[in-house]
Amino acid sequence: MEGGGKVKEFKKRKHGKEGSDVPGKKKARVATLKGKPQGGNDSKTGKFEAQKKKKSSEIKKGEAPQTKKERRLHAKELTEARKQKRKRHYNLERELVHLWEKMRQHNVAKEERAKLTSEALGKMKGKIHEIASSHVSSRVLQACIKSCSQDERDSVFEEVKPHLILLACNTYAVHLVKKLMDTASKKQVASVISLLRGHVAALLRHMVGSVVIEHAYQLANASQKQELLMELYSTELQLFKDFVASKESRLVDVITKLGLQKGSVARHMGSVIQPILEKGIVDHSIIHKILVEYLSIADKSSASDVLQQLSGPLLVRMIHTRDGSQLGILCIKHGTAKERKKIIKGMKGHIVKIAHDQYGSLFLGSVISVTDDTKLVTKIIVQELQTVLKDLIRDKNGRRPLLQLLHPNCPRYLSPSDLALLNSSLPSLCVKDESENASLGNEPSNDKTMVDAKTAPEDIGEGEDLSTVTHSIDGRKDPVLRRRELLINSGLAESLVDVCIECAEELISSNFGKEVIYEVAIGAADGILRPALDDKLSSLHEAIARLAATSKSEDSDKEHVLENFHSSRTIRKLVLDCPSFATTLWNKALRLNCRAWAEGHSGKVVHAFLESSNLDVCNLVKMELQALIDEGVLKVPEKKPSKNTEG
Repeated sequence: MEGGGKVKEFKKRKHGKEGSDVPGKKKARVATLKGKPQGGNDSKTGKFEAQKKKKSSEIKKGEAPQTKKERRLHAKELTEARKQKRKRHYNLERELVHLWEKMRQHNVAKEERAKLTSEALGKMKGKIHEIASSHVSSRVLQACIKSCSQDERDSVFEEVKPHLILLACNTYAVHLVKKLMDTASKKQVASVISLLRGHVAALLRHMVGSVVIEHAYQLANASQKQELLMELYSTELQLFKDFVASKESRLVDVITKLGLQKGSVARHMGSVIQPILEKGIVDHSIIHKILVEYLSIADKSSASDVLQQLSGPLLVRMIHTRDGSQLGILCIKHGTAKERKKIIKGMKGHIVKIAHDQYGSLFLGSVISVTDDTKLVTKIIVQELQTVLKDLIRDKNGRRPLLQLLHPNCPRYLSPSDLALLNSSLPSLCVKDESENASLGNEPSNDKTMVDAKTAPEDIGEGEDLSTVTHSIDGRKDPVLRRRELLINSGLAESLVDVCIECAEELISSNFGKEVIYEVAIGAADGILRPALDDKLSSLHEAIARLAATSKSEDSDKEHVLENFHSSRTIRKLVLDCPSFATTLWNKALRLNCRAWAEGHSGKVVHAFLESSNLDVCNLVKMELQALIDEGVLKVPEKKPSKNTEG
């Protein structure tokens, strides 16, 4: 009866567990822990054993409570006692937390909140610099600064001011410093910048302190920004205040005016920049500015080293500012194939966010325009852009990479400063060393490239050959061929046309979408979409013509495409620049119906047929429109006088 024996044994163990006898309980507990490791190597197990011994000793002495609730309360008391010993202002912090919980409620009256704030500040007076480093106290102080009076705010500022540099390096106190700077007067901001003098380089190397320098840089006016930067340029400028009064903003001009040694300035800046790059503190605009200025005076070797350090995932964190975007463009233009590959791979997953950024979109346009490895660009950039084409076309910044492919560097879509940014380059990396060529017995070359002999064959991308592995400012592939591979071969152009057909009414009437639909409808610059997509483009022309063919309704809330400000001008440009569209529009929408559209914005569209440079279009409409002009129904728009015309 082995089975019966087992049952009896199980019942005995169960009885031993449930009984009121204390030794029985101890045996059961030991049995449950039998399989667990008892050694001191496991930190968790060691901690558990220590706590167990402590509890058993307390039980022997009779000091610890016996019930579960009493044990929990006793443990809480011990924790409070330990915190009180460890924290000097622990009791004050507890009082502040109670006040904070009251003042942060939404339903508290303004007067009551002001009273609670004054009470909290009164308790902290004289001890603010000591308790600001605490996580809780820092939060309370920020809430007080937000809702206190100006006099109280000034009082806190004066108390914190002597300890500002120390607090700027603390993880929690830095938030108080930023809050005080945000609410500071112009005079107080000037005093903060004066306090930072001599500490700028050291704080920029500090993960937390660099945030304060960046905040001060953003709040500063032009001369104050220059004051912060001058310290990073040269030790002489750090010692003499008169040098800082210089109005020149570019480092090259400052060096020329003050007669500084270029090599000495470059060495000093290199010693400041290198630790910052090693720590990866590259998010701040002041650092981007320093790097751009350093590259403008650095020699070929130093400039190459900095660009090589920046080439990679680090660059994605920099391109949100103008100077950061310029650094990215320089890395793309002067980098090797291997470095470009690192940069593009580092952008993976961030393409949409970059495309929607003001300066990130320009950097993306530069990547598309320069990189010869079109297979890599298609795989990482183009395919991600294709998933959000509708949003990109309608977005002010998002449309830029698309327009850069459709019509590169067009001044109609890019401001002069944007074009200057896209065309930026480093002279030290553009000029080929002719003496080096002569020593090698090579003939001098007129191109602006420098071959990097260190680049290994495995660094070449799929879409590149050996001749493209260069320090290049424009790439070696024919720009038209590169555009065709990125637009036609990748399928991006077909997707663009499909989106334009689907959302024709919305895009042609929008401020930014009209530019993309116009470029697509004419076949893009150099007619790159033709003849591969002629059928699709004809469908787009018909879609726009159908919108124009709808009857004018006074009851409708929607504005007709021929009368809308944006769409009427886009259609007029299409009539002038695309004869096939003009023919489709005339046959589908305007033939024998021009009288209804002869006035207002639509009248300019109708008259554009007579202005067309294509004789077939003019002959098609001449008879009908000339009759309307003779009757005085269709008015000829007055031509604006040319800027070159005298008088």
